Amino acid sequence: MASRSDHTRAMPTAWLRPSGQALENLSGELRHHPPFNEMEEAHVRDFVAASRQAFFKPGEAVVRPEDGPVRELFFIRRGAVTGKRGLSDLSGGAFQYEAGDLFPVSAVLAQRAPTTLYSATEDTFALAVSAEDMQALAERSAVFGDFLNRRILKFLDLSRSALQVAYASQALAEQSLETPLASLCRQTPVTCSPETPLRDALARMHELHIGSMLVVDAANVPQGILTRYDVLGRVALAQVPLSIPMREVMVQPVFTLTHEHTAQDAALLMSRHGIRHVPVTREGRVVGMVSERDLFALQRLSLKQVSASIRHAGDLATLQSVAHDIRRFARSLLEQGVQAKQLTALISHLNDVLTSRLVELTAERHGLDLQGFCWIALGSEGRGEQTIATDQDNALILADPADRTPQDRARVLAFAREVNEGLDACGYPLCKGNIMASNPACCLTLGEWQQRFAHWIDQGSPQDLLNASIYFDFRSLAGNARLTDRLRETVTARAMANPRFLRQLALNGLAQSAPLNWLGQVDTTTVEGRDTLDLKLQGTAIFVDVARLYALARGVAATGTRERLEAVGPAMGVPDHEHQAWIGGFEFLQMLRLRAQLDGTTVGGNANRIAVSDLNDIDRRILKETLRVLRTLQQRARLDYER
Repeated sequence: MASRSDHTRAMPTAWLRPSGQALENLSGELRHHPPFNEMEEAHVRDFVAASRQAFFKPGEAVVRPEDGPVRELFFIRRGAVTGKRGLSDLSGGAFQYEAGDLFPVSAVLAQRAPTTLYSATEDTFALAVSAEDMQALAERSAVFGDFLNRRILKFLDLSRSALQVAYASQALAEQSLETPLASLCRQTPVTCSPETPLRDALARMHELHIGSMLVVDAANVPQGILTRYDVLGRVALAQVPLSIPMREVMVQPVFTLTHEHTAQDAALLMSRHGIRHVPVTREGRVVGMVSERDLFALQRLSLKQVSASIRHAGDLATLQSVAHDIRRFARSLLEQGVQAKQLTALISHLNDVLTSRLVELTAERHGLDLQGFCWIALGSEGRGEQTIATDQDNALILADPADRTPQDRARVLAFAREVNEGLDACGYPLCKGNIMASNPACCLTLGEWQQRFAHWIDQGSPQDLLNASIYFDFRSLAGNARLTDRLRETVTARAMANPRFLRQLALNGLAQSAPLNWLGQVDTTTVEGRDTLDLKLQGTAIFVDVARLYALARGVAATGTRERLEAVGPAMGVPDHEHQAWIGGFEFLQMLRLRAQLDGTTVGGNANRIAVSDLNDIDRRILKETLRVLRTLQQRARLDYER
């Protein structure tokens, strides 16, 4: 090993290059770490053969901004390196790389000088590869090149793979909900024309043992569909002659998706419309058919089964039973390695269906017209990001009839109280802050809500900013959705036009910093003798706040954090890989929350607090990388709004 004090000094590196048995030993060592664990053996040996071995004493500089463009990529074998930028000792801007890490990737790829001083924090042994050799290997190895360009997203893939391995004995399906429908449609769909006799169509279905017959026109555009489940009501009970054409009995309209949609899109479409078959189109022409059986091979539950049970529930007792099924279904999906994006969307969807059904049953019992109000979700449910452990955040928007009386308001409040108590009985606890529709302050007419949001935006007091973090993420669940649309239009326009409010919202959201200490390590809190982290307060909530800020500033009407980040990234001119890293980091933290809640491994009675030591090596690495991405995102917001 050789020590050096100035990495820019010319060195006779040839004698430092590994060879023979040392090359094989080092190659085996690297295969324990990403991306080398997924690379071809020959490519791993190429990396080692092109490297030189280096040693750094504690405090010794490894890479310095004043030395100009970075000429080498480093892999840490043992030890640790801390990167510090400017006043990071005061602002918490340091970041630590440990054994198995590659750095400084971005600077080497961009062939620029680093903005960070990297120094060894302990005796550190590393391999250094020239920028030229790195680029050459990236061209030969797709895995290596992909990792360099999509580091955090690649870590997420590895984390999901590890999760699937951990649950392998319990896995219930092979298909990911991210699978494009084009991949599921392996056979040409069986179709007929609108003029085909019913008898011929049924005979064909029976012959081929298929559950549906799709009716298409001459251009192969879907016109209607007839399934086995339709035959009883539309043919047998209706006693129609088998000679009539299919156009007389087919079901319309046909709900279709394109080949670019995913299995998740099909699952949600089936659940929302109570259907079992979805035609898949390309440029309007049918290219395949996806059935519920294609999507879910679950042994006990499917999305359709759970949602159907909710929709047909006739009383609170039945809804309580089905609410338990939602949690069972969520665990089944986690066992499949389903991503946080899909899992939280599905959980929120089923919670929406349950809430809507409870609102319908209760409104009918109280004699209320659903068109006279809109039941809205707030907070995480409003964003479609509910985890398993979630309480209620909801409100009511009432229509503005001139003749509304205090007695009418009291009647609506009684209805709302019964719904809130019913949700509590189903496992959705009452909100400790009383942000619920049964609170008179959360049961207002459209005009009153518009006035309240105008006050919050124009006033900008600390309490108003707190309200913004809860109420601004609203979404309609049941009743007259047009009331919600009109409120959203008003709020979006007013917030966008008030820079003072946006700046105060930014400063309020930046009060909680990403939990990295001055060395760049995860800043944990000791609870019950364990080093812990609150994934919500110290992680996802910060992503949510920044996404809401930029969405309001740019007039983005979406309420979901992922959708907001997807919309504002390009609008802000942020490179695709950077705003995708925001999304990937947020969803990784969501996945950790869901997994801990389903496994019962949370700490200190806090449904969002985990013990960092419980994480595997990959998850610990990506947690630190995610917090680094989060800190960078906060720094961007500071530059935009603290000036």
